[in-house]
Amino acid sequence: MKMMQRIMSNIFFTTGLMMGFLSFRCILDSNLSMDRPGLQHAHGESNSSADESSQTTRILCWIMTEPKNLESRTKHIKETWAKRCNIVLYMSSVETDFPTVQLNVSEGRENLYWKTIRAFQYIYQHHLDEADWFLKADDDTFVVVENLRYLLSKYDTEKPLYLGRRFSPFIRQGYMSGGAGYVLSKEALRRFIKGFDTGECVHFSNIEDMALGKCMETMKVEPVDSRDVRGRQTFHPFPPDQYLIKQLPRSRPWFLTYDYYTPVEVRTQYTNSC
Repeated sequence: MKMMQRIMSNIFFTTGLMMGFLSFRCILDSNLSMDRPGLQHAHGESNSSADESSQTTRILCWIMTEPKNLESRTKHIKETWAKRCNIVLYMSSVETDFPTVQLNVSEGRENLYWKTIRAFQYIYQHHLDEADWFLKADDDTFVVVENLRYLLSKYDTEKPLYLGRRFSPFIRQGYMSGGAGYVLSKEALRRFIKGFDTGECVHFSNIEDMALGKCMETMKVEPVDSRDVRGRQTFHPFPPDQYLIKQLPRSRPWFLTYDYYTPVEVRTQYTNSC
């Protein structure tokens, strides 16, 4: 009798878990469907066409790394989100069987922009026609590639476009944070290479993201507003704890003072930091 009661109890418990899970899925699907009309309106296309275009959007991901970080950082990218890119390249100062691509640049923060220049030159020479968009990320970055592909599917890669977390200082049109990762369209990549070929762009600073942003401005590459339909940022240059943990009312923290778009405080959080 006790055995039967225990079996029935387990059946009821399992059934409850299943019902709870199904209810959660229904609620989640309902919320997503409620959000979709807004997305459709903002994107100017149907959900089905957006989904189809996102599946055909080819992304080349290149990771800026160095020999000492391959085991502690880069291998975790290789085993996780990098698998979702169409092409992945790991740019370093030496060639290894990781594999890494050897660039003719020494390691060190003072050489980050040279490393970026050489990486894009390599990509232009060897992979230009194999991808539509070109993502640069550091070896401590995490990317949800499916979300990025959906975002990029709305845009034409043959236009000079440049996406990321837009910062405001130093450059009139702003520039994209290197720590958050940034994306160049195919035409933007062409113009970047042309800028150095013609001398319109030069290596004038060790601040990689700002210097690249200056070249983008010079070559008339348009910075894209990559915020979502609710005005929330989709690229984040700092660790999650600096965005997600609630804070008491205060002056805007230093890591938000660079933002091109003014953050809006809601109670104890910033709406663009969720």
